[in-house]
Amino acid sequence: MSPSLNTTLSNPSKDEGAGVSPQNKGSWSSFLKSIASFNGDLSSMTAPPFILGTLSLTEFSAYWTQHPAVFVAPAAEKDPAKRALLVLKWFLSTLKPSYSTRNDKYGSEKKPLNPFLGEVFLGKWEDEAGTTELVSEQVSHHPPVTAYCIQNAQHGIKLEGYNGQKASFSRTIHIKQIGHALLTLSAHNNETYLITLPNIHIEGLIYGKPFVELNGCTYISSSSGFTSKIDYSGKGWVSGKKNSFTATMFPTGKEKDLLYSIEGQWPEAFTIREGGGKHGTVIDNFNARTQPITPLIVPPLEQQDPWEANKAWEKVITAITKGDMDTTNAEKSKLENAQRELRRKEQAEGREWQRRFFARRQGAEEWWEKLAKGCAGERIEAEKTGGVWRFDKEKAESARRPFHEGVMPF
Repeated sequence: MSPSLNTTLSNPSKDEGAGVSPQNKGSWSSFLKSIASFNGDLSSMTAPPFILGTLSLTEFSAYWTQHPAVFVAPAAEKDPAKRALLVLKWFLSTLKPSYSTRNDKYGSEKKPLNPFLGEVFLGKWEDEAGTTELVSEQVSHHPPVTAYCIQNAQHGIKLEGYNGQKASFSRTIHIKQIGHALLTLSAHNNETYLITLPNIHIEGLIYGKPFVELNGCTYISSSSGFTSKIDYSGKGWVSGKKNSFTATMFPTGKEKDLLYSIEGQWPEAFTIREGGGKHGTVIDNFNARTQPITPLIVPPLEQQDPWEANKAWEKVITAITKGDMDTTNAEKSKLENAQRELRRKEQAEGREWQRRFFARRQGAEEWWEKLAKGCAGERIEAEKTGGVWRFDKEKAESARRPFHEGVMPF
């Protein structure tokens, strides 16, 4: 077992903060000490500007579909068991972009920008899979929740979901993801897959080179009668490889009757076998490092609405890129203070913020409850996400720029 962060900070090694620039080592050490002694949800803490990334959390929704051809592949499969396997393969392909992209780009994980209520992020992918469209919206700020919908009309496939995060500290930072995703195949009688979200902890804090590790297990439960279970493990104190996982697929309720099994490292590669164990027949391989990525197309900044993420955070992003921490702080505070003023005004007038693409429900649908039975321990925690959020087709069809005419986010 690794030493606690408090113990390590009391007895610093020569490698402490090795990944942090010399001028920021003092701030990094102070930040580590503050989170080690903090009680409550760490997401409410203000991080030092030099560890901020240039992406808002609303943009993270795009990581679900960096490989559109893999995303739409289940729609063309006629066999329900093979469809469920292709859904599992697609989900596993999303883990590297979702949890390792920043590390690859910057050399360490960066703290994303916290979206403000009403922030939206829109884009699309165009390739051999046709046009795949993305809508992401910050539907709640206290608690912070992002909702998203990704659709490809040509293939009749839709992903929607929402998630919040609750961060805490115990030896390192632990992040519980609250929410779920739903994949629907309209070409197969609206076959639906409930996808649960992995929990996260952050490794490498002491050395100033944090990276994400996934832990626990997640499930994919389908209305066609199949369940996939993914178990995550990392590098132990003595042995093991970081970012490892094993996955199995079986008829719902018959976990020992394995149809397919998969193992590997989610930022690297994995192998798919028929049956269980390492002796099963290899039927497919996936290499996350070499799989081509389809770039997301977003409107130019001059065409974006002030409520769109890239436009709203433009000055903050520019300052972070330049390494200008004073301007980063000033511009970030300007936006955050403007948002607080909007909330005060709404409260005084007895109004609720109007979401442009999503609607709130107070509880889960009956069919959701049935799918959740295949996911051990999965339940709706509406009180922690401000409700249950679903894509609203009518709202989306009427949404036009400017999204909130006469109201600016900053």
